[in-house]
Amino acid sequence: MKRDHRRGLVFTRRALLLAGGQMGLLGLLAARLYQVQVVEGARYALLARHNSVSTRLLAPVRGRILDRAGTLLAGNKRNWRALLMLDQCPKPAATLAAFSVLVRLRPAETARLLAAVPHHPRFIPLLVRDFLSWREMATLAVHAPELPGILVDAGMTRFYPFGGEMAHVLGYVGPPTQAEVAKDRALALPGMVVGRSGVESYRDQALRGTAGSVHLEVDARGRVIRELDREPGRPGADVVLTLDAGLQQAAMATLGTRRSASAVLLDVTSGAVLAMASTPSFDPTLFESGVSLRQWKSWVEDVRSPLLNKATDGSYPPGSTFKPVVAMAALAAGVITAQTRFYCPGYLKLGNHKFYCWLHWGHGSVDLTSALTQSCDVFFYNVALRTGIDRIERMAHRFAIGASAGLDLGGVAQGFVATREWWQKKGHHWTPGDTVVQGIGQGFTLATPLGLATMIARMASGRMIRPYLAARVGARPVAPPPPPPMGLPERAFAAIRTGLFGVVNDSRGTAYAERLPLPGVAMAGKTGSAQVINASTGNRGMSFHTSKLPWKYRPQALFIAYAPVAAPRYALAVVVEHGNEGAQAAAPIAREIMLAALARDGVVQSEAASLPAPA
Repeated sequence: MKRDHRRGLVFTRRALLLAGGQMGLLGLLAARLYQVQVVEGARYALLARHNSVSTRLLAPVRGRILDRAGTLLAGNKRNWRALLMLDQCPKPAATLAAFSVLVRLRPAETARLLAAVPHHPRFIPLLVRDFLSWREMATLAVHAPELPGILVDAGMTRFYPFGGEMAHVLGYVGPPTQAEVAKDRALALPGMVVGRSGVESYRDQALRGTAGSVHLEVDARGRVIRELDREPGRPGADVVLTLDAGLQQAAMATLGTRRSASAVLLDVTSGAVLAMASTPSFDPTLFESGVSLRQWKSWVEDVRSPLLNKATDGSYPPGSTFKPVVAMAALAAGVITAQTRFYCPGYLKLGNHKFYCWLHWGHGSVDLTSALTQSCDVFFYNVALRTGIDRIERMAHRFAIGASAGLDLGGVAQGFVATREWWQKKGHHWTPGDTVVQGIGQGFTLATPLGLATMIARMASGRMIRPYLAARVGARPVAPPPPPPMGLPERAFAAIRTGLFGVVNDSRGTAYAERLPLPGVAMAGKTGSAQVINASTGNRGMSFHTSKLPWKYRPQALFIAYAPVAAPRYALAVVVEHGNEGAQAAAPIAREIMLAALARDGVVQSEAASLPAPA
């Protein structure tokens, strides 16, 4: 009995020791729990949140480009893409290798991505592949556990509903360069693009917008569990242009796809650009998805230069379309009047050289009106000699020839008008013969279709018309103020306009065949044919015609016009490269474009409604 009692005491003592040990351990555990959950709870909660939440920036939606009526010219469409979240990918090389097995990556693409990893910001996703198909997205979703850090995301890509019809004006976008990313880290975001030409480039900052962010809950493998919150950022501003989509289409259709040509249509009352066409064109969407080497070579090797916006960047000898400027310089200087006459025997002899008129047998005695109507070269040879190159050059600049027209678009050529100083710097002495050829828009003189359209708009209105493309950026109007008067004699404008009216509406006019078939509505204009090589009919003989030359050596064909004559509303310039004669190649195109414009004008809607659409 006593022995059993001792055994009970020993058991009780052991139980107490064990219980005491357990209580001590529980106390230590409770103290540690208190330390972790209460004392350091906030710290560990923050660390846990950082381990489970991934924050990434979002590319803003690029602003739209619209025409004057709100028609979409450039917008955005959904583009599924695969992104690499670097902060959730411990082994990028292994992940990319696994990705390439499922969705093919070329070795060069993999190398480029791996080279970018060390320098790419960890908080900005790295674009692995865009334009994923539904099959590719499904494959990536099934194998997501094997691809830590890979995220399939819905982004935006640029698209152009009118394709090549608006390509030269709108331009195109492309991925940013490393230098651009260094200046603006937001450009490293997948989906961010930079305007490379046209309106996309000129208005790039406004169109870009401001980046947003999204907070995602992810598991240990980097897979997204849910989206916690999103800050969308600020989308790019919409840019509303002065272009009329219908008139742009009409101009492109009239120019056709086989010609190398351009046309610019302006609103005479304001300077708004209603159409700016250049053919042949290109598909601007290819620049974002990637232009193949074969496609690039076909563009570059095409003698018609499809990538060049000929309307703004093409520089051509203006030929006889320059004669109104020479006439204005002479009239403003008082060296001639509207009644001054010169005799044209078919040439002007200056020293031992003869400068020929396009009409071999001559125009006889002509004044300013008949000289413009019939485009007499000899008359303007004489006028140029009386006026002098200095006055001609200054007046040309006032009419946007050889000077900026002020268009709100980058990379616009100005053309060129020679000066004595320029010629002397080249080691030559300016001679009267140099002045003679400038008097008919040949020699060194160069003009762009935009400059010619601006010139005829100023001639028609008497105001300092400045062409512009953007009417509004976001909610901010950006159109220039009403153009001021040019400050030139009204009688000079009246005399020149009479001659320009005769070009189209007088039976002797060089563009009489292109008069408008609208009752009470007339068009005024001026034809032009400018040689690209020295192939004058006087030197070649009267049986020679430039149409016999190879295409690249044929003269440029030009035509400028405005209508209606009674109250000018539209100004137009058309240039057909190597079209040979303005009356035959450019004037018919101008007539169709002008008819399309007048048909959209409420003033002449009833008369023009029955006209056939441009071919």
